Amino acid sequence: MRKETFRPSPTALLNPRCDASFKAMFTLDTEESNAALKDFISTVLDRPVETVQLMPNEPAVDVLDESQMSFDVSVKFNDGEMVDIEMQSRLQNYDYAARAEIQVARLLASMNKKGDNWNTSAAFQISVLNFEFDKDDDSALSWYSMRRKDGGKLSGRLNVVFFDLVKVHALLGKPVEELSKLEKWGLFLSYADDERYSQYIDGLIKSEEGIMNAKSSLCTVSQDEINWVRQNSIFIAQRDRNTIMQNAVKQGLEQGLEQGLKQGLEQGLEQGLRQKAVEVAKKMLSMNICDAEKIAEATGLSVGEVESIAEQG
Repeated sequence: MRKETFRPSPTALLNPRCDASFKAMFTLDTEESNAALKDFISTVLDRPVETVQLMPNEPAVDVLDESQMSFDVSVKFNDGEMVDIEMQSRLQNYDYAARAEIQVARLLASMNKKGDNWNTSAAFQISVLNFEFDKDDDSALSWYSMRRKDGGKLSGRLNVVFFDLVKVHALLGKPVEELSKLEKWGLFLSYADDERYSQYIDGLIKSEEGIMNAKSSLCTVSQDEINWVRQNSIFIAQRDRNTIMQNAVKQGLEQGLEQGLKQGLEQGLEQGLRQKAVEVAKKMLSMNICDAEKIAEATGLSVGEVESIAEQG
């Protein structure tokens, strides 16, 4: 009897544009994962990276409430500079420019120590975006830092970098030898999990050792069922959130009441997300793939709630 799994096929790969899968690929405790991370950072920042140290950065317990998750990758260079890397899979209703500035400012502030005479190393916020950030900018990579009005750089300590994957989609099918390394990384992240383009992507992968290591790491984490459960939970939560919000907006418009819209959003989100968490927990229990603690971690329910669901059958 075949064991039930969320993995579509034995060769299916996790979606690296899902923030949890992106982090799993780059933070696995293997030489391939570490080499892939160094190569990716080196390519984006256009600088050699000899050694990196992953900084503690655990995801929040409530996996289904993805707005509260912390699936970014925090890295410290051997020279003290720090980088925070995140995958943003979808456009949300807030100012990404302001968000990135605040994030990198917080990172820099956390690095500053009393008595260091303001000799703090530089901080970088790298956001990989699966949507178009600036439609007026044709480049896939945008780098922002504080400058004077005449264009002169201030100190170079605050750096925001956007890597727009949508900008490289048009390059799919272009001869691999004509692609830059950054474009290859963009296409890999965009299509590594899409079996329709596996032949082209495999050729691209073979041309870059760093991306070969990323593919190897992605294959490894794709064999762990808990990663599929987490990715599936995130995608379901995203779809349900969109549906709930659309229905709540529709209901609020029909009622013509602002209060009705607010209540519909709050109640719909809470009830819908919890119900989906229970359904995922039941599915995992029936599959008998992990214990109550891991199911609680993947769904956002408490261990006690998971045990209660198990007792109810």
